[in-house]
Amino acid sequence: MVQKSRVYGEDIDPRYGNSFISNKNAVATPNELASMAANQILIKGGNAIDAMVTANSVLGVVFPHMTGAGGDSFWLIYDAKTGKRHALNATGHSGKNVTRDQFNREDGMDIRGAKAVTTVPGAVSGWIEAHERFGKLPLKDCLEPAIDYAYNGFPVGDSLAKFSESALTLLRTSPSTAKVYLKDGVAPYIKGDILKNPDLGKTLEKIAEHGKDAFYKGEIADMVTAFLQKNGGLLTKEDFANHKAEWVEPVSVEYGDRKVIAPPPNSAGMVTLQILGMMDHLDITSLIGQEEKFIDYFTRATAFSFMDRDQYLDDPAFNKVPTDILLSKEYFEERVKKMHDPSLGPPENGYAKKGDTTFSCAVDEEGNAVGVIQSLYWEWGSGFVAEGTGMMLQNRGAYFSLDPKAHNTLEPNKRPAHTLTCSMVFKDDKPELVVGAMGGDGEPQTQALIIMRILNQHYSVQEAIDAPRWLLGRTWGDDVRGLRLESRYDKEIAKKLEELGHINVSMVENFSDLMGHAQAIRIWPDRLESGADPRAGGLAIGN
Repeated sequence: MVQKSRVYGEDIDPRYGNSFISNKNAVATPNELASMAANQILIKGGNAIDAMVTANSVLGVVFPHMTGAGGDSFWLIYDAKTGKRHALNATGHSGKNVTRDQFNREDGMDIRGAKAVTTVPGAVSGWIEAHERFGKLPLKDCLEPAIDYAYNGFPVGDSLAKFSESALTLLRTSPSTAKVYLKDGVAPYIKGDILKNPDLGKTLEKIAEHGKDAFYKGEIADMVTAFLQKNGGLLTKEDFANHKAEWVEPVSVEYGDRKVIAPPPNSAGMVTLQILGMMDHLDITSLIGQEEKFIDYFTRATAFSFMDRDQYLDDPAFNKVPTDILLSKEYFEERVKKMHDPSLGPPENGYAKKGDTTFSCAVDEEGNAVGVIQSLYWEWGSGFVAEGTGMMLQNRGAYFSLDPKAHNTLEPNKRPAHTLTCSMVFKDDKPELVVGAMGGDGEPQTQALIIMRILNQHYSVQEAIDAPRWLLGRTWGDDVRGLRLESRYDKEIAKKLEELGHINVSMVENFSDLMGHAQAIRIWPDRLESGADPRAGGLAIGN
């Protein structure tokens, strides 16, 4: 059956499945309001960078349980004018006075509350740094949709309603949080309710008018740090003033005849690349029709990558991460040989972390391609909205270790290891695919899987996102250590995986949030093919 383009109505190749096909621009985010706002920026003449500033600022208003100005981000940018690839690290350092001695080692880092805000939010510095270098439209234009939604309200969607209900106790804990995200400070917003956040509108207006200084050196920094210190927090205004986003070189790996890039440490981008690198050393075509064997190899590659992440991932300013070795062909060959070493035990015994995130991407008619991964870390971050800002603050510092011997140990002025990552695939030095996914440990797994489904199994973008997935480890704050498959898989596959040595194999509901939310755009010579995850109610759109 021939599908019609939702934009132009012409016949398109059925291999594109339900992907959104456009001729000039494309954008995909986990929320339809953010996607539509970003698309309008593209229509007005903005480029992909402008669109991503819009999308991620809007997400902070309409998807506040996952992301916002109080979080962190990484950017991948392909600049069509120069043909160069850039990574932007917009993650925050811990405060200069934040030390391990301020936390109970047995209890670990504080997870919620003012003391959980141990790192400066970096997302705003990413918006502005990327815009100053590559943007076309005025910053005020890019932030206007978010400001409008904050002041005038937006209809609460499924995801926000669900996470408001599940986190009701948390949202009631702080009066400043309850005031913003609960009706009358008491009841959760439900789907269809109109939520207004005028304080966040004021915060975004100040950023639009005065740039990053408003956030890191001006009134916003004053309000956030005064609120934190009043409630036992550790960050100071000096910590905010010393923050800046950094342009860094992406890390990369050869995958077949493609090159895949990701943000370097402190991002977990190397995990995605390691999974792909190991899988590239296997005869993947021999696994066609044997899904249990494909999942087996994939999860064992994932477990190896997690082991390296937990051993090495850190702020490179404090400890060099040997990505030259960890991403080498020789290393992949060695790992593949050991995949089924019985002394290593089942991959489900590996470590796992919590997390939540949003990924959005855009491609414009000039050929610029951008992917942004932005997050509060746990859903609702610290659970603390700084009074008067309307802004939820992240708890990214909870990822630090209090073990002084650990690479990722807490130290002053240090960036924590990050679950955040996104990917871009190149063929003949041109971007072919921008892809990312949220979901803690699921981020690198989902990204690698979607890349393989598109390049090796010839799925359309939307089919690759929609297809049933699995998760090794945990996400959404749960404590499960095991391998979970969406129920669209045959239960016999779970039995076969157990026979292959896996433990704690279980089935979860179809299109489960546990599998995270992915977005992607594939760049063809004559059109753009984009997809968004139905697990989030996302939207891919273009013109």
